[in-house]
Amino acid sequence: MLAKTHLLIIDDWGLVKLGERESQDLLEILEDRHQLNPTIIASQLPVEHWHEAISNPTLADAILDRLIHHAHKFNLIGESMRKKKKSSKTKADLPELSESVNLQQGET
Repeated sequence: MLAKTHLLIIDDWGLVKLGERESQDLLEILEDRHQLNPTIIASQLPVEHWHEAISNPTLADAILDRLIHHAHKFNLIGESMRKKKKSSKTKADLPELSESVNLQQGET
């Protein structure tokens, strides 16, 4: 079913290390979706540490190969928008999108 979903969004990637079963499930999902439908991964964990978030190194290699091979990477720079919104209720205090997003296409 997830293979046919047009857009899959995985939020808070890497907060908890994936076990063997979760890693196998994720690999199967990504294999079914690979180069067919888009997947968005949102994470506070830098990409260079994603391998550590998967318990099995072999599965980690396979998963990250499918996730990162044709990825478009967006690095958000600056303070958390949630913290900013909490401390300031006006939109005038929020940065423009172009000020808070750094696009690095093709980098891993």
